[in-house]
Amino acid sequence: MQNVHTKNTFHLKNVRIVQPGKTISPGDVLVKDGRIAALGSALGASSVDGLTAIDGRGRLLTPGLIDVHTHGLRHHLYAGGPDSLRTAAKDLGKFGVTTVVPTIVPQVQPGWLEEISAIVAAIPTVQGVNIPGLHLEGPFMAIRGSAAPTLSGDLSLLEDILAACQGRLTVMSLSPETPGILPVIQRLRENGILVFLTHTRASVEETEVAIAAGARHATHFYDVFYSLPETDPGVRPVGVVEAVLADRRVTVDFIGDGIHVHPAAIRAAVAAKGYGGITLITDSVFGAGLPPATYDTPWGYKIRLGEDGAPRHITEGYLAGSALTMNRGMANFLRWLDLPPEQTWAMGTLNPARLLNLEQKGKIEIGADADLVLWQDDLQPAQTWVKGVTSYSRERP
Repeated sequence: MQNVHTKNTFHLKNVRIVQPGKTISPGDVLVKDGRIAALGSALGASSVDGLTAIDGRGRLLTPGLIDVHTHGLRHHLYAGGPDSLRTAAKDLGKFGVTTVVPTIVPQVQPGWLEEISAIVAAIPTVQGVNIPGLHLEGPFMAIRGSAAPTLSGDLSLLEDILAACQGRLTVMSLSPETPGILPVIQRLRENGILVFLTHTRASVEETEVAIAAGARHATHFYDVFYSLPETDPGVRPVGVVEAVLADRRVTVDFIGDGIHVHPAAIRAAVAAKGYGGITLITDSVFGAGLPPATYDTPWGYKIRLGEDGAPRHITEGYLAGSALTMNRGMANFLRWLDLPPEQTWAMGTLNPARLLNLEQKGKIEIGADADLVLWQDDLQPAQTWVKGVTSYSRERP
């Protein structure tokens, strides 16, 4: 019988299947119409007869990686407009990413809502990756950090933001101590929008009130999470970090480059949360995925991207964001964390899918979307599929 070359229907054989948080086992995967139709140690001949067969050669097969906090890739920032969004997103498959939540730090200036509206309107035109919606890092922040505005909670402004986002706002990051923030959190949750905590020096009490209002996640944890000042010598202040770690309802994510957060801090969070409470992010900006070199940036200065993958101001030497890619972050987590690898893989696949309420992603199970990555030993993708369609192949010219 002649092979069927339908682009989202195929038989992937001889792979090691990662079911995040559960097992890694040898087997085959049958993909039909962009979904996983069957899997097992040996699929029946009748189910695969006539389908295009792909030999995985015993390599690791995982669900596609999901990045919930990223500002850009290579030479493009998602905030740069629809063309930048499309150009950056089309290369994500090279790093094993099949779902992304483009993150924008809103600059509250004339025309900013129109710019956001144009970006979200372009989301359906993006190819090669799933985009469930937009992540706004701000504007209701208490600590400025990476150019984030510091505005008090404002329901009128929030309604303008929601209108501009046209139903495609998935996440808003904010600070729990921002004046007037509780009605903002409540309104976001009423609209099904996730609330991430960040850029904060909140007290335990302020953090607990925000959690009670509906905040359930802390993003780029430890980074721009400051402790309260010591007022009683010898008594360590307890604040937002401890409140987040103590509440098992709250999950956290980390920039997994080994520079923004020491691996020991990540291990401490795993001890507090379990593997299911940890998500890998890149928080990547300009330069992510580029080789070491000196580059011009949209910010009016040059950066030097070193062998360690950290972009630094060429003259001042300070960090200029993150240049991490998700596959490098996964490689780091697998090396740093003393966990079964299937649990560590959950941090880049199943955990962010659950965080975003994406029920058909982050897993290799019958009925799930065929968002898959076949990995080489160096943790570079050999092939990436989004709903069964190849978004990247290393063998492709």
